[in-house]
Amino acid sequence: MPPVSIFLNVLWIVLGGLWMAVGWVIAAIIMAITIIGIPWAKAALTIAAYTLMPFGQKAVPREHLTGRPDIGTGPLGLIGNLIWLVLAGWWLALAHIVTAIVLAVTIIGIPFAWAHLKLAGLALWPIGKEIVPA
Repeated sequence: MPPVSIFLNVLWIVLGGLWMAVGWVIAAIIMAITIIGIPWAKAALTIAAYTLMPFGQKAVPREHLTGRPDIGTGPLGLIGNLIWLVLAGWWLALAHIVTAIVLAVTIIGIPFAWAHLKLAGLALWPIGKEIVPA
């Protein structure tokens, strides 16, 4: 990871990344408790790690990465994303948007606000995505 990404990730953790990663972990725990939500729990934990250190990484559709559709990118992925949206996605996205608005007020917070907005989109529709180095 380049030094600039490390520096931005440290600032990110201090300026809201840590509490949002905790939100993703809480969503993962709630999903895992239900047993049927274990696939969503795995996705939430992956995105929690991404939320903790987003600079130097990006989320891409798994179908673009592998070149072929799979269970998470087809109709079952659509159903899974709709269930996720209702159960946890909307409140995680809302928290990212509120944090982005607060950070956008300052000049130094604008890149972090943009990262929160990207994560808000990911919070709404996470199934079928893969985190890769940028």
